[in-house]
Amino acid sequence: MQRALIALACLIASSLTAPGMVGGAGPAPDGIARAVVLIVGSRGNACTGVALARDLILTVAHCVLPGADYKIVEFDSARQPQLRDVTSVTAHPKFDLQSLLGHRATADLALLKLVAPLGSVEPAPLGPAGNTVAPGDEFLVAGTGVAIRGDGKSGGVVRAATLVATGKPGTLQIRLVDPATNGEKPGRGACTGDSGAPVFRNFNDRPAVIGLVSWSTGPGNSGGCGGLTGVTPLVLYRDWILQTSKALGNQF
Repeated sequence: MQRALIALACLIASSLTAPGMVGGAGPAPDGIARAVVLIVGSRGNACTGVALARDLILTVAHCVLPGADYKIVEFDSARQPQLRDVTSVTAHPKFDLQSLLGHRATADLALLKLVAPLGSVEPAPLGPAGNTVAPGDEFLVAGTGVAIRGDGKSGGVVRAATLVATGKPGTLQIRLVDPATNGEKPGRGACTGDSGAPVFRNFNDRPAVIGLVSWSTGPGNSGGCGGLTGVTPLVLYRDWILQTSKALGNQF
């Protein structure tokens, strides 16, 4: 399993000039990019997470299901991938995979505690309690997923896109679209490998994490990417994050 993880990390390293997220998303701002991490699993999957502390990563529960080993990919000064060990994975107890597969709201989040702190990350703050979302509100989504659906070599770099809330956003789920296409034509959005990508919103001119990418669709609710980006908002789960983080030795 360790060899498989190393091979996956090397594949990702070989594609460092490729874009991530579909629709031509550009590089994430440095401050945000340094908070985003790449997670690889022994089953060959790759996801995104966000550092809340140098040894604590927030991601979605469906990316770190039981029965596999998970590592964080950190790049050294020569841009070579180094695998960092995860000591524990704590998923929200109310996460339901079947609800997620049906694009229904569920507590799709998990915390990963690392054996040792990462040296290259800049932890991101959580958004404040009680923040609400209205149609048209803008968010920055930053992930390490693929730029071309089905092409794993096109992922591995932190790219970001500004998306807007659509429909009737609530506290249970947020749906984002590219404002240029409104989800009806191929546009910018999350794709394979962007699960767990942090969704940022500015508070007092400082970006904070208010959600995590859980799923995506193609244009017009078709299968694939470039249509809707489904987000698990953190407002309902903020207390769980803080309490679980404290139990793991991190207090914010």
